[in-house]
Amino acid sequence: QVQLVESGGGMVQAGGSLRLSCAASGRTFSMYGMGWLRQAPGKEREFVAGISSSGGITSYADSVKGRFTISRDNAKSTVYLQMNNLKPEDTAVYYCATAKTTWISMRVEWYDYWGQGTQVTVSS
Repeated sequence: QVQLVESGGGMVQAGGSLRLSCAASGRTFSMYGMGWLRQAPGKEREFVAGISSSGGITSYADSVKGRFTISRDNAKSTVYLQMNNLKPEDTAVYYCATAKTTWISMRVEWYDYWGQGTQVTVSS
């Protein structure tokens, strides 16, 4: 059974930083792409960032390019999301999720297992 546990969320002022972590178990972590997605109140879940199984390929939503960085440590079965220069519009529940293959996609339906989510709140 695949389990994903996110941590690192919280409340921060605009311009601040947070680092999210997601520990995975129940699947050979190094064989699958990973993604971070988010859902704000009243909005649909959206792709934020993705990383291929080896870590060699990354992808970002336009809204976070240059501010967020996704990385992974396959030895620790953990994926990270470093978020800098946070904005109030980044406020959402952030989820990590496993891709269906080694590759990544910006499509939400590409991801099949999800964590419980961690709240990120950015105040102005």
